[in-house]
Amino acid sequence: MKVFTGEKAFMTKIIRVSQIAVPLRHDMEQVFQKACRTAGIRGRDVCRYRIAKQSVDARHKEDLKYIYSIDLTIGAHISFKRRDGRVQEITPVTYHPKTCGNLPMNAPVAVIGSGPAGLFCAYLLAKYGYQPIVFERGKRVDERQADVEDFWRGGALLPDSNVQFGEGGAGTFSDGKLNTLVKDKYGRNRFVLETFVSCGAPEDILYVNRPHIGTDILRTVVSNMRDEILRMGGLFYFSSKITDLIIRNHRLCALEINHEKRVSVSAAVLAVGHSARDTFEMLKKRGVVMEPRPFAVGMRVEHPQDEIDRSQYGEDADLSFLPTASYKLTHQASNGRSVYSFCMCPGGYVVNASSEPERLTVNGMSYHARDSRNANSAIIVSVTPEDFPDPSDPLSGVAFQRELEERTWRAGAGRIPQQHFGDFESSFLHTDLDDTADGHASENSSFSGNNTADPLKRQTAFSTCTKGLAAAANLRDIFPDDISEAFIEGMHAFSRRLPGFDREDAILSAVESRTSSPVRIVRGENFQSNVQGLYPCGEGAGYAGGITSAAMDGLKAAEAIINTYERADSPRIELSGAARQHNMKEDLL
Repeated sequence: MKVFTGEKAFMTKIIRVSQIAVPLRHDMEQVFQKACRTAGIRGRDVCRYRIAKQSVDARHKEDLKYIYSIDLTIGAHISFKRRDGRVQEITPVTYHPKTCGNLPMNAPVAVIGSGPAGLFCAYLLAKYGYQPIVFERGKRVDERQADVEDFWRGGALLPDSNVQFGEGGAGTFSDGKLNTLVKDKYGRNRFVLETFVSCGAPEDILYVNRPHIGTDILRTVVSNMRDEILRMGGLFYFSSKITDLIIRNHRLCALEINHEKRVSVSAAVLAVGHSARDTFEMLKKRGVVMEPRPFAVGMRVEHPQDEIDRSQYGEDADLSFLPTASYKLTHQASNGRSVYSFCMCPGGYVVNASSEPERLTVNGMSYHARDSRNANSAIIVSVTPEDFPDPSDPLSGVAFQRELEERTWRAGAGRIPQQHFGDFESSFLHTDLDDTADGHASENSSFSGNNTADPLKRQTAFSTCTKGLAAAANLRDIFPDDISEAFIEGMHAFSRRLPGFDREDAILSAVESRTSSPVRIVRGENFQSNVQGLYPCGEGAGYAGGITSAAMDGLKAAEAIINTYERADSPRIELSGAARQHNMKEDLL
């Protein structure tokens, strides 16, 4: 790399200095100076530096530390401590997709869905001049937010504008976690994070150990990303559901929109999300090869956030210098099922995440500040196709989910059904839940219990933090016995890691059923399904789990198209700036 200083240019190299431990109360000058001493170089020889990673070391509660990795850019001629294992020269990976497609395009490329996979696929296609058309069954994020908040207050559930469907996908109403276990030798992960930052996300997501955006900031990021795709030549049609595929000679030729209009396409990226059950049914009817996938089901579990903070950081920790504490827990139950925490939301809310009438599911959500009273996480139990009604049916996992969600809806009479863990374990129902008429006020509601056999239950109880109306119910009626037994065993096992995790008044909310897609849409090495020109990707297709991995898979799908097709020079549908972002106009298609 060349660095220019005035009229001079000189070659540089980057060294990464790791395991830099500093006290909780520190500034970046301290970190920088310690990095230089560790590397054996002078501060004045550093052209620039950046934080590569930041985490909290809480292994010793009496001596909490921040741990940094710092990248130092220095002159190529400057020596450093090469024998120190904490210091190494690195070559940054820059994301540069190959462009080698030569197949002519006689129609546009469509992206179906505007969740993380769809947005990043469309972003990359637009960046490379492919002018994608994005079809989203739901509404713009601002309109969608209004619909969701009205539903949480007791309004009607809109089947295409809810926590699952609409611009940004299901992750828009979540904690906005960005950590992933996907290996990233091509730089896709960094590209995703840098794109988020360029669209309004906080810069610290580039280096904190467990990055998150928060639902409040994520909505702005999604909107800004859409605007950038539009600026680069893409189009958006909202309230535009794909209701059929037009296939000729095993090749996708066109899409049917809202049972009314047809749009010719050269290719379509299928990024519909894990809850697009009607789309899965249409795909099955059209002969798209799918298979059932294992996933997990369970309940949201709430604890006081200060209890989790004390467990993770110690009783005397200065929380003003620490992030809100989280946890990750796993257990192998005696009946063979895996039990684990999922989508943990520090300082978060349990939300009604339903998308179908008379079926109810929940999820967790946090704002960027993570400042509600409670921590919540899904504690879930693994299920496999053998648990489903018909393991040979690719949509049998959907039927399994729906049965649980119908039982949940009935248990709470349409409200989020809740129960204390102690009562769930004993299969005892009490009804001392102070319901609220406003989902936003439910953080102040009381779920204190009324079991006179255990007076401590009332004394130690705490309040639920929910978005959506709640009601007391016996949640044992929802699950098969072996799932309930594994859940209970897991709760007690987790208490050995986090004392008090199995407290009797921990608040359970049912049902967490949309942990991942219940189907996999089979694709080949060229990223196409058995229908040529149809590119399944993201979480709904069964190839990702979470915002970042879905976004990365969307990039892979875009790369596959870029590597196959020439850029389109054919005439395009041209709309005004307003129409390009709103509902499909009948006279345009």
